[in-house]
Amino acid sequence: MNTRTGRPARAAQYLALAAYLVFLAFPFLWLVSTAFKPPRELSSLHPTWMPKDPTLGNFRQAFAEQPLLHAALNSLVAAVCAAVVAVALATPTAFVLARRRGRLSTAATGWVVVSQAFPFVLVIIPLFLVLKNLHLINSVPGLILVYVVWSLPFALWMLTGYVRAVPRELEEAAAMDGAGRLRTLVSVVAPLLAPGIVATALFSFITAWNEFFFALVLLKSPQRQTLPVVLTHFLGAEGAADLGPLAAAAFLATLPSLVIFSVIQKRIAGGLPAGAVKS
Repeated sequence: MNTRTGRPARAAQYLALAAYLVFLAFPFLWLVSTAFKPPRELSSLHPTWMPKDPTLGNFRQAFAEQPLLHAALNSLVAAVCAAVVAVALATPTAFVLARRRGRLSTAATGWVVVSQAFPFVLVIIPLFLVLKNLHLINSVPGLILVYVVWSLPFALWMLTGYVRAVPRELEEAAAMDGAGRLRTLVSVVAPLLAPGIVATALFSFITAWNEFFFALVLLKSPQRQTLPVVLTHFLGAEGAADLGPLAAAAFLATLPSLVIFSVIQKRIAGGLPAGAVKS
């Protein structure tokens, strides 16, 4: 009886999963299709799902009209630096919060939750004034600082769960061998946290790579603008869009995240379940 009732439930779960995957994949597939369509197909009253006459003209036009490579380099520098610094700061802090539970840990957890609830608009004016006083307006280092502060709470919350999954007995054994706190963190805890560190760094990187609002407000010089800001240059007056080059540029902008995720997906898949286990 359980087998009979279990099969329809499992089939329904697979059907729901397939529908969800189609829902997620549809925008990307549409983007790829649009990027390779010639102008006459884009303006057709009866568009087709696949391009009938694929072309690379949209990519050539996109690179000719906008400095995509330079903007991508700015985004890459900002995203990589923000991810590295955020993880470097969050790892020892998460270790302390996970192992020393008390008022400090409770307050830090509350700060993480509250910081994620704040909308960007509420902080952009004081943030702009602070960066102006530090002479970091219209600079990539200033943008990196903003990304680090913004992604640090999430990185801290995520890594705290991974640290709590590490058995305390390993730290006690290291202490009996004469290892100090720092040596224990570096030699014992950090290797076990490698999947969590990789996953946290990936999420921090993607957040910074795709971020638009802070980059739009804080960067004014075209030479310092990031890729999401440059993509808006394909939009004309009254919302008119140069659809082909825009789709081509947007497709190229998604590739780094897809490539990085495909390379380290095994570490993420192995790390996420471990981070969910309570010690």
